[in-house]
Amino acid sequence: MSSTDGSPTEPDVRTNNPERTTADILAIATREFADKGLAGARIDEIAAATRTSKRMIYYYFGSKEGLYVAVLEEAYRRIRSIEAELHLEDLPPEDALRKLVGFTYDYQLANPDFIRLVMTENIHRGEFLAQSKSIQQLNVPAIDAVKTVYQRGVQAGVFRNDVDPVDLHMSISALSFFNVANRHTFGLIFKRDFDSPRAIGARRDSIVEMVVRYVRK
Repeated sequence: MSSTDGSPTEPDVRTNNPERTTADILAIATREFADKGLAGARIDEIAAATRTSKRMIYYYFGSKEGLYVAVLEEAYRRIRSIEAELHLEDLPPEDALRKLVGFTYDYQLANPDFIRLVMTENIHRGEFLAQSKSIQQLNVPAIDAVKTVYQRGVQAGVFRNDVDPVDLHMSISALSFFNVANRHTFGLIFKRDFDSPRAIGARRDSIVEMVVRYVRK
């Protein structure tokens, strides 16, 4: 199909660019699964929003469940790739830890779809994430980053030496995760506005300080 001036229109570009097509499908599917969960999401709606077809989606991803797993993998891949660009090795241990915690807080706050996807997969008890061939490897750098910062702090004499890096990673994630996952119910019950810039900044500072004080010697 061509436009009136002879240049290719969008459908042709998409047909000849499978990487862009799959990226568009994953972006729309992320919102669909985050909003409606695995059961509620509809392949028809994803196909319509991406101007593709169910047949094309199944060609790339095999099934609705296959697309859901790909969405999970992409969500984890995105956060891990950004983490890798923090250059924590260039900072003193405590500053590096502060930067890592702050990044985790900021990223999860800015990406509520990631939180909803993780919540959905926990409802399924990790059933579909267990089918992924890459998810374990995708998350190795996250633990390595925490471990490296922590071990540097221990060697420098600023961090205590009895903290499990995986537990530390869990605590950082839990504090940042809860801030997004529960802010509506928590805010309603306790009459707090968690969306104001002042509240966001104060909560961020509090979480960073809690983690640093926990590991500080």
